[in-house]
Amino acid sequence: MPDLPKQALDNGFHSVALRNTMRNQRIQDFFFHKITLLFAASVLLVLVGIIVSLVIGAWPALKEFGPGFVTRVEWDPVGDQFGAMIAIWGTLATSLIALAVAFPISFGIALFLTEICPVWLRRPMGTAVELLAGVPSIIYGMWGLFVFAPLFADHVQPLLKSTLGQLPVIGQLFQGPTMGIGILTAGLILAIMIIPFIASVMRDVFEIVPTVLKESAYGLGCTKWEVVRKVVLPYTRNGVVGGVMLGLGRALGETMAVTFVIGNAHDLSWSLFSAGNSISSTLANEFAEAASPLHVSSLFALALILFAITFIVLSAAKLMLVGMSRKEGTK
Repeated sequence: MPDLPKQALDNGFHSVALRNTMRNQRIQDFFFHKITLLFAASVLLVLVGIIVSLVIGAWPALKEFGPGFVTRVEWDPVGDQFGAMIAIWGTLATSLIALAVAFPISFGIALFLTEICPVWLRRPMGTAVELLAGVPSIIYGMWGLFVFAPLFADHVQPLLKSTLGQLPVIGQLFQGPTMGIGILTAGLILAIMIIPFIASVMRDVFEIVPTVLKESAYGLGCTKWEVVRKVVLPYTRNGVVGGVMLGLGRALGETMAVTFVIGNAHDLSWSLFSAGNSISSTLANEFAEAASPLHVSSLFALALILFAITFIVLSAAKLMLVGMSRKEGTK
């Protein structure tokens, strides 16, 4: 057999090497796809496992009390009579107070850091805000109980009682003994805790707005507020809503700080000064001491309700974003 030309041999070797390389790449892509699929599926498996565990643990209480467990006010571990309304009210009230206080403050912080703050001060202040997010919740709780609550009882609560407490409709929200701890105090401590989270997310999304859009608005004679309202907010609306939902999720599930300052009383009152309970504080206080199986099951039912509340809130936020996106597409 005559010798093959050197060029033909080289082409053959290159063809074999190319096939080997492509085969190795296909094998690598296969394993990469399966491994990443496993990682993604593990999250769903953990979520399903949590839901199944909560449902199994809560089933005896739900079977015993039925759907009325959600609206029952009584919580009597001695008599094995349980209801979730007090804990649900405390959770929603403190979270809504926290969000109402934290959102405008966080918006102002993010707006100042991105649009108004001098360049030399921007990084130190941004770092300070982020450091607040790293403070453990138990530190907030101890500070709230030993420092904030006494000041609140001596100065702020009497002022609110003598002013807002005299109004005809909302006055009953600001009546009662000024002890310093209670629903309102817990809501304000939660607000302080979630401000760094919301402000950090808002600052990050405000910074991604293209400079050319803002400069164009300034060139047309817009003020800073007009640029924020007509350029920055429409461009970053999804991120802003996401930051708010992140803060709300943190407030709904916060345990230790709320346990310190909410009062831990199974009482239902319209007064924000009164002591109460949240779902998280009830679980923290009673899970280790629950004696009867029905008591333990009722605590599992509270945890399942908290999971459902968080899921509903996040789903509502997602649906709102989808609706906003659709409206933008129709304009």
